[in-house]
Amino acid sequence: MTLLTIPRMALGGYLKLMRLPVDGMLALTGGGDSAAAVKLALDRVEATVRGAAADMLGDDALKADGRRRREAADERERALRLRGEAERRAERADTRLAEDETEADRRRARAANQAELKREQAQRRQASTKRRASQTSQRRKQTARQASAQAHAQIKERAKSARLDQLDSKAEALDQKKRALTAADEARRLQTAASDAKANRKNGG
Repeated sequence: MTLLTIPRMALGGYLKLMRLPVDGMLALTGGGDSAAAVKLALDRVEATVRGAAADMLGDDALKADGRRRREAADERERALRLRGEAERRAERADTRLAEDETEADRRRARAANQAELKREQAQRRQASTKRRASQTSQRRKQTARQASAQAHAQIKERAKSARLDQLDSKAEALDQKKRALTAADEARRLQTAASDAKANRKNGG
């Protein structure tokens, strides 16, 4: 142990004693970026104090230790900064991902709504087409029934007319026959009368 070792060890013990309450509170907080920033600041202060003491004491080992501690603090600061940047990038990426998922959900909802609307429109068109087809079929059936009824009425009317014509013809034939019979009877009567007259003339003569 040299003469420089004693003040170096005393300085180290003093600095540890000064940091002890802060390090205890940082341990209770459970870490995090804020705790890391505070610890980094303490490390820089300690490195500065060690460097200043080394200059006053002319202790090259203490000066090297202070330089190593500053370099380590710089590295931790850079790592902390990079980690913070990485976390911010990750947060931005998560935000973009959440926004993309939300937009995708909105697109899917719009697509589902459009599909449902198209399905309902197709169903309405199909129902309208069926309704028009049914109405057309009913009109055709009604027209067919009316045409059939009209045809039956015309056939019945023609049959009735033909029957009347037949009856008229038959009546006319009977009338002609009656007249012929009457004429024949008259002829026979006249012939009989003539024969009787002729016989009377013979007898009387």
